Amino acid sequence: MLLRKRKTYYIYNVKETNIKSTSRKAMNYRGIECLNCGHPLDLTDRYCAYCGQLNTTKRLSLLDFINEFVLSVFTYDSRFRFTLKDLLFKPGTITKNYVTGKRIKYANPFRFFLSASILYFLLIAAISLFKDSNEISFEENKMNINGEEIVISDINQDSIPEVNLSPLKEIEHLHQSSEDLTALEKEINDAIKEGVANRKNKEEEKSTYTYKPEENFKKRNFIDETIAKGVFFNKFYDATGIKNPTKALDSLHYEKSKINLWLYSKNKDIDRVKENPIAFTNYLASKTPFFMFFFAPFFALFFWAIYSKKRANYMEHLVFIFHIFSWIFIVLLITLPIEFIFNTDGIIATILVTLVGPFYFYKALRNFYKQRRLITLIKFVFLNFIFFIGTSIFAIFFFAITAILF
Repeated sequence: MLLRKRKTYYIYNVKETNIKSTSRKAMNYRGIECLNCGHPLDLTDRYCAYCGQLNTTKRLSLLDFINEFVLSVFTYDSRFRFTLKDLLFKPGTITKNYVTGKRIKYANPFRFFLSASILYFLLIAAISLFKDSNEISFEENKMNINGEEIVISDINQDSIPEVNLSPLKEIEHLHQSSEDLTALEKEINDAIKEGVANRKNKEEEKSTYTYKPEENFKKRNFIDETIAKGVFFNKFYDATGIKNPTKALDSLHYEKSKINLWLYSKNKDIDRVKENPIAFTNYLASKTPFFMFFFAPFFALFFWAIYSKKRANYMEHLVFIFHIFSWIFIVLLITLPIEFIFNTDGIIATILVTLVGPFYFYKALRNFYKQRRLITLIKFVFLNFIFFIGTSIFAIFFFAITAILF
């Protein structure tokens, strides 16, 4: 017992300069027993050797709770540095090290991918919000004078431009020649008539639809029936402008079933997409990490098939794919601030991913699977072809479901 006290006293006076005294990891908050499993600890133990819980007796505060939440999602200590360095500059090597057991210095591939994708879309959302707020404030404080945009806050008596009176002089000049004036009036009248005729034709084309009783659709299978009925509802919606699904189905004498009500209500969503396609594009983009996360297991099947003679199992192929996807998001994260500063709208990221991406993928295949260059090149071309076809098919279904839920 005496020895334990001396040991405790000696360790208690050890200073840790890299830890703040208010931190939950500080020496003055450590105990001699794990609060989670009861395993005996020394005051030098930051974490329990048995269950891994932090050795601290400090009561949880709001700041501690928020800090631990952020750290659990985005922080990996030194693992983040090693993962980021090897992921960027050692394609395939990081996967080789991870699957052969050198995992303590690397972040979990699945967690790292989700963290990188979440951080990317949080950052892009913040930048979009900042851009929108600046554009709105700028639009509200400017006016158009004689074809020139003038910021209202900058206007003073000396800065207001003179109004150009040349159009009035041109009209006065035309009055001097009745023939020119008649020709101008004729040209204007012809243009108006043509515009009215085109608009009338478009309205007539839009308002025409052929009525079909509900019995006509029930002869099809469920998928064909749903698609055909959705197309018919859209034509009826455009022609009549009836937005209420119940009222529309009453007018059509259709059954007010759940599928009919849901199908007709999708017309409002179509209008939303037409009115604000950028919002819909951003909505689809926000689902991209989920698309890649769910597509990766299917893509790994092709790796497992063409590398069947290698000792790598299915999960190791999957780790390789998530490292490739993580590299894409890291590149996007790095280029995003540059894109924002120079207002290049994704040009830099597109160039990097398009030009560097194939080379990175080829080197990753070489370093991880350790096959000859010719064999690797053949499999590289095949996997790119499979990736293109697979993502196209998978994306159609995935983004179709996303659009339905928009």
